Amino acid sequence: MADIGTRFFTWLNGEKVGEDQFGNLYYVAKKRASDKAAGQREKRWVVYKGEPEASKVPPAWHAWLHHTIKDLPGEADLRAQPWQKEHQPNLTGTELAYRPPGHVLKGGKRDRATGDYQAWRPE
Repeated sequence: MADIGTRFFTWLNGEKVGEDQFGNLYYVAKKRASDKAAGQREKRWVVYKGEPEASKVPPAWHAWLHHTIKDLPGEADLRAQPWQKEHQPNLTGTELAYRPPGHVLKGGKRDRATGDYQAWRPE
């Protein structure tokens, strides 16, 4: 949920242009003569549904937000490819975060070297 300042700014200055499958809303700044005269790019932003997390922005919308593509993503752009995985939130700092073998929070014990490794020694 966006804070009150972001919602107020968006209400005053934004024009909604789309929504993604996660419920995030995408906006552009309302057209002003001064912006066009100055040659500025249009301002684009996202208002996240729920916790603000940048990894929830699908690739096509990310490209649009960063002016990589000019036009809004179409249905074909938003369809997931068969090799793409479903979104998973960033788990860093949570109990579900990845911890490799030997991590201090996973016992701190590493397997012994198997002998296929030879340490480098300077001559």
